[in-house]
Amino acid sequence: MSQDNPTQPPKSGTPAGDRIAKVLARAGLASRREAERMIEAGRVRVNGVQIDSPALNVTAADQISVDGKPVGDPEPPRMWLYHKPTGLVTTNRDEKGRGTIFDDLPEDMPRVMSVGRLDLNSEGLLLLTNDGEVKRKLELPSNGWLRRYRVRVNGRPSEEVLDPLRKGITVDGEKFQPMTVSLDRQQGANAWLTVGLREGKNREIRRAMEAVHLSVNRLIRTSYGPFQLGELKPGEVEELKRKVVRDQLGIEIEDNSGTAVKKKPSHIVKRKPRKPGMPGPGRPGLPKEPGEKTATGKTIPGKPKPGYGKSKPARPASDGPALRKFGTRVKSTRKP
Repeated sequence: MSQDNPTQPPKSGTPAGDRIAKVLARAGLASRREAERMIEAGRVRVNGVQIDSPALNVTAADQISVDGKPVGDPEPPRMWLYHKPTGLVTTNRDEKGRGTIFDDLPEDMPRVMSVGRLDLNSEGLLLLTNDGEVKRKLELPSNGWLRRYRVRVNGRPSEEVLDPLRKGITVDGEKFQPMTVSLDRQQGANAWLTVGLREGKNREIRRAMEAVHLSVNRLIRTSYGPFQLGELKPGEVEELKRKVVRDQLGIEIEDNSGTAVKKKPSHIVKRKPRKPGMPGPGRPGLPKEPGEKTATGKTIPGKPKPGYGKSKPARPASDGPALRKFGTRVKSTRKP
């Protein structure tokens, strides 16, 4: 990349490195979209030159700064579970002077971002991360992470009242995707519901309930994808193990040696060593008998069975297909 004009990629081939917005997100400064807005506002410099477009690839050799402060190397992705209490807003700063979740976090927490939001009067599970790419992966509607909530509403909802929510409802011209809604119990003038949805539009559950004439007076998020609130108390924070983050999100995380570790697909099972004479996977055939040589030239241990190698009378066709040892049925090759 040219030091004189870092915004110009090489004339031929694919530019080396990663997009500048992605690098800023991996450094934990902001989400990718927020990083793009920072670039457009002129807050980012590469090799001392102010840039105004995110269409730029950078490498480890480039010097990047935001608001005059150098950007450090990205840390391994980390995630925390946080039980948000009511009365806090999910923003870094609030123009009305209300308390924020970031004011409530422990002082030794690194700089983190919230995955989505919970409004002022909502409580429950909120995911936090130091990595903008993790935040983006979890927030993308196309990934369809299921969020579950315990919702208390005022009224006596029937199945007919809840059906429009299950089919998808339009509120003030905005269409909400179908929700999973179950009535758990009626408690006096209130009812408890379990609600699941795969998008995170602003005050979606409250607005949808109002559209069917139900008023929400308590809303608790209990899970976000595979991550559960569990026994976490209001205001408590718990960091997830790196292995959990790697396995659940399928991302690369550096181990203590700095080596990138990839998620191993959970459906791949390590095979046990094959017994002598057993056919390899994908290679049909009968197992070899003692005394016979394998493809590698080894002799199967043991003594041959009496009559081994001699021709045998053909079996009647009515006997059906032959059974191969080790429990696998194969088609008979014998002729009547």
